Amino acid sequence: MGPTPRVYPSGCEKRKIKDKRDELDRSMKRRGGLHRFFDAEQVNIIEIDEELVNEDINDNETVELENPTVDGNQETKTTKDGGDNDPQVEQVLSEQNESNNTQLATTGFKDWKNLAHRLHSNEGSNEHIICISKWIELEMRLKKNETIDKGLQEQINREKNYWRKVLVRIIALVRTLAQQNLAFRGDNETLHKDGNGIFLKFIEMVAMFDPIMQEHVRRIETKEIHYHYLGNKIQNELINLLAGEVKRAIVEKIKKAKYFSVILDCTPDVSHKEKTTLVIRCVDVTVSQIKVEEFFLEFLKVDDTTGLGLFSELEEVLDTLELDINDIRGQGYENWSNMKGKHKGVQKRLLDRNPRAFYMPCGCHSLNLALCDMTSCCLKGKFFFGVIQRIYCLFSASTKRWDIMKANVIGLTLKPLSQTRWESRIESVKPLLRQTEEVRNALLELAHSDEDGTITSEDEGLIINEFENFDFLMNLVIWYDLLFFVNSVSKTRQNEDMHMDEALRQLKGLIILVEDYRETGFEKAKKEAQLIATKLGVQPLFRTRRWVGIVVVEGCCCVVGFECGEPLGRRGVRGTVAAGGEGGAGGGGGGGGVAERRNLVNP
Repeated sequence: MGPTPRVYPSGCEKRKIKDKRDELDRSMKRRGGLHRFFDAEQVNIIEIDEELVNEDINDNETVELENPTVDGNQETKTTKDGGDNDPQVEQVLSEQNESNNTQLATTGFKDWKNLAHRLHSNEGSNEHIICISKWIELEMRLKKNETIDKGLQEQINREKNYWRKVLVRIIALVRTLAQQNLAFRGDNETLHKDGNGIFLKFIEMVAMFDPIMQEHVRRIETKEIHYHYLGNKIQNELINLLAGEVKRAIVEKIKKAKYFSVILDCTPDVSHKEKTTLVIRCVDVTVSQIKVEEFFLEFLKVDDTTGLGLFSELEEVLDTLELDINDIRGQGYENWSNMKGKHKGVQKRLLDRNPRAFYMPCGCHSLNLALCDMTSCCLKGKFFFGVIQRIYCLFSASTKRWDIMKANVIGLTLKPLSQTRWESRIESVKPLLRQTEEVRNALLELAHSDEDGTITSEDEGLIINEFENFDFLMNLVIWYDLLFFVNSVSKTRQNEDMHMDEALRQLKGLIILVEDYRETGFEKAKKEAQLIATKLGVQPLFRTRRWVGIVVVEGCCCVVGFECGEPLGRRGVRGTVAAGGEGGAGGGGGGGGVAERRNLVNP
């Protein structure tokens, strides 16, 4: 059998009750003035009757005692124990009510049936009045900023404002460097150390004038802080956040415009990976003056450069940006087969999905290809641009030669030929046309100063065969004029606000210019070349090229020399016989025999 329950409270329990009463009295005296809300009877803690010691007051099993609508049995029990006015019963009810009210403020209350009554009675309890007084006092202290943690809160606010100001300066610096497309990091990431990169150098410079950054740098150097927000991870994170915000703003403009056009351009980067540039063209309706804008969104890494691969990449990025492919009203690409292919190209696949996506090939690229084909079919044109590249390579191969060129050519600098934008080759032709005499003087000085016989021979060959050749001077003038026409139209057509009618007008004007130049431009170019030749001391005459050929005269094979441009055929060859055979073929008019040209070579 288990131990019998205790009938009377132990001395330990009595001491605990007494200690609680004393603590309550002391707390009321310390708070000052709170005792006026309580009566002496509410403060006293009555002794617990031995019959109620073992009852579970926390579970509210005796809550029916104070319920006014109790059943008859309970009323009989209460009357039997001492009647309605029994002081012991009143003490029990008071103690139980106080216990229930205490549960609302401490451990909690779960008698949901009587919750409304308990809440109403709790408003006059000691705990509720004490909590209300504490809350009112705390509210007044918070308004006056006189709480017990006032100093700690002020320190937290100072640190919060300090880090906010530091981050504002770091974000501003990151945005500036990103706008200028400058590299952030260097060989190390330590302040006040050589080679730590542009970002940290700017931080050091700002700290010289700004007290906030000066304090931040001091904390870093004294190791007062560990997280300083100057590392490469926070730089990349801020760049991504800024880029995401810019992209979000652009996408919002595109969505408000609803309809848009896509422009794709593929090119390999320095790491030899194919990248595709995505540009969206739409009407910007978010500004007061509505206009057409082109927005660069991102570079797309492309592994499959076929029409299907590029179209799949386009679909994926439009879905990521939450742009509807059916809202595309135009598409523009280069003239490569994977883009413009009428069966499997990107434009065909997009037209199958959206028939309203009108395809327009890149006009500037088409113009560039036309100029490239025009040069490729002209032997003299290919030879002329080869000479231009040889002159640049000759000077750029050595710093000593480049210094000689800069000492003689004061104005425009020599530039290499562009391999992709043919109309940009005007920048390579312009220095030679505007400063022909200076470039020749640089070649002469290089020929006399360089000890390498190969370089000297190449210099003299360029001077004699090109700069003292009227053909080369004519090529300079003609190609500069043609490239100037094409480059002007190409630059104009690349404007963002270019309209279709204006583009057509520019192309028609270019055709008219080329046709007029074919009729009258040659004479104008010749006069300008003559002025340059006179300045250089070169005779403004076209050189006569002599050719060597094998001629059969009446069955005899002879080697003859003749001037370029003379008529050949059965009427004879004007020239000099270098070797003869039977028949006595002589020089002069070919002797009336039958002549045939074979295997002509340029001496």
